[in-house]
Amino acid sequence: MGELSLSELLSAAHFEDAIAPWVLEAAAKALRFLLVLLAAAIASRLFGGALERIVIALFSSDDEPVGSVAASEREKRTATLASVSRRSASLLVWAAAAVMALSEIGFDIGPLLAGAGVAGLAIGFGAQNLVRDFFGGFFILLENQIRVGDVAVINGQSGLVEQINLRTTVLRDVEGTVHVFPNGGITTLANRTRDFSCHVFDVGVAYKEDSDRIVELIRETVDSMRGEEEFAPVILAEAEIFGLDKFLDSAIVVKGRIRVLPGQQWAIGREFNRRLKKRFDAEGVEIPFPHRKLIMEKAAD
Repeated sequence: MGELSLSELLSAAHFEDAIAPWVLEAAAKALRFLLVLLAAAIASRLFGGALERIVIALFSSDDEPVGSVAASEREKRTATLASVSRRSASLLVWAAAAVMALSEIGFDIGPLLAGAGVAGLAIGFGAQNLVRDFFGGFFILLENQIRVGDVAVINGQSGLVEQINLRTTVLRDVEGTVHVFPNGGITTLANRTRDFSCHVFDVGVAYKEDSDRIVELIRETVDSMRGEEEFAPVILAEAEIFGLDKFLDSAIVVKGRIRVLPGQQWAIGREFNRRLKKRFDAEGVEIPFPHRKLIMEKAAD
């Protein structure tokens, strides 16, 4: 008991001699596989970061004053292109790493690459929408139609642009809902924060009010906002009053707009409405509201 015979020792030694090279080879392949993945992770970070810095260097400029509209627009474009460049570089690095990793663990990648060419041709015919998405994304970036950080309306849906990829564009609406649009399916696109924005107002007052006086009160309200340090850099020009725009059932409507920095039209509009309401109250200007007048008549005897 406990002692091995000569035949058993020879059998064990033969087994070790047979299995040891296989174990070493498998361990070496696994090590090379892990090294390829590690190198891909490092290369993806370095290559993506370098490409992002190149894009920033190419599109950044010190000519525009800090905080100006031109500087803000350039920053949006630069950030969008840098983000797309970084993701594209990462995709290319990991695709190459996948091929190399398969080769290291013993897969013959020659037939795989040859088959990829045939499969690519078949996919080209069968996935025309995918190709259209990539071309759509390319032209969105090339023509600088929208950038990350813009407020856009895509196919009737409004939201903040969070991502622009070659295949999709991602919006987040005011409720926090994320909307993903394939670039090839975008039929209408409106950018609400390009170069400048406007708060458009329709101010309704009673028929008894003097429209010229109302226009003057609106101008004074906007001018008072422009004279304050908080709003002076945001409001770009004097109020544009289009004039008396409509005659409604119980009101006359004065229409105009305030030109502001991109994306500031909502905040400025709310502050303008608050101040104008207080000014109307102070001046005794009547703001009409829907109401009914009942006339009671006695029935004839």
